[in-house]
Amino acid sequence: MRSPDPAFTSTEEEDDRRTAATDAAAFWTFGSRVAVIGIFLVMVGGVLIYARPVLLPVVSAVVIGTMFGPLERRATAWGIPSSVFALAIVLILLAALQGAAVLLSGSMISWIQDAPKYAEALGQKLQIFDRGFAALREIEAALSSGGERSESVMRLDVAAIFQAAFTFVTPAMGELLIFFATLFFFLFSRAGLRRNLILVFETQDARLRIIRVLNDIEAHLTRYLGTVTVINIVVGATAGIGAQLLGLPNPLLIGVAAFLCNYVPYIGPAFIVLILFAVSLIHYPLFGQALVPPALFVAMTTVEGHIITPNIVGQRLTLNPFAVFLGLTMWTWLWGPVGAFLSVPFLIVALVLVDHFSEKDEVELPG
Repeated sequence: MRSPDPAFTSTEEEDDRRTAATDAAAFWTFGSRVAVIGIFLVMVGGVLIYARPVLLPVVSAVVIGTMFGPLERRATAWGIPSSVFALAIVLILLAALQGAAVLLSGSMISWIQDAPKYAEALGQKLQIFDRGFAALREIEAALSSGGERSESVMRLDVAAIFQAAFTFVTPAMGELLIFFATLFFFLFSRAGLRRNLILVFETQDARLRIIRVLNDIEAHLTRYLGTVTVINIVVGATAGIGAQLLGLPNPLLIGVAAFLCNYVPYIGPAFIVLILFAVSLIHYPLFGQALVPPALFVAMTTVEGHIITPNIVGQRLTLNPFAVFLGLTMWTWLWGPVGAFLSVPFLIVALVLVDHFSEKDEVELPG
């Protein structure tokens, strides 16, 4: 029996060492790229959080201003100066904000003044859950203080809840000023900004591509936000009229809240369901009756979200629910309620960019 050739064995070992070295180098190269991308994303997240008071109103103004792009072009074609159009849009939005504040202030003040009465009524209705809360408190007391029992009393400070929600949702006056100033200057100089962005690219193909990208972003945002606004008006009006017919207090405030919250996927309708349940629980004597208004709203938003809106905005703008949820979670964490509103427009912009810049493999289907 012959022994293996030493030269052949050494060659095999050398090849194995080279392969292992190549694999290790490829692994560390890939790992370094992932690390660089991760550090970059962390830094971007830090900037988004730290610069929120400036970036949030500026980005919101750009998104809203993009929605008015087709209308601005039509106004220019009619001979209306860009400055006049921009000033008119800003004044209209300011008037709408002022009108909403005046219209809703009475209802909100009434709710806040009656907060102690509502809290007492809600606490009495929620006594059926008191035993469960008492058990949790007893477990907590047993773990923390060696078995001391705490009294099971459910207290709801509705005024504090309203105050916290109002502070959380209402933007600062400085951010409002930045928003309206940015919106005016963006609409005033939109054509120049667009032209300068196109001229950044040198080749004709690149310029044509960026023109198509800008046109698609503008068209998609306009179509989505415009359509969703009309749908939300119908949802808010239906919720307000339904609250009026069901005898709930402050139907106007409920309708406006439904209109605004429906811009935010998932979280907004869920918030309205909780409001309707709480108001119904206070208003109706029986627990079963309090389930009717939120159940009707859930049925309406389910039909709207799964049938009406997808059919109107089209299949191209039908976004993946998982991507919508991830974007909603991230932007809500970064920028709060306004970030939740902007999450879907950001996802639409990303969808357009991927559609234009990703390589498409042409696949011939059998036919």
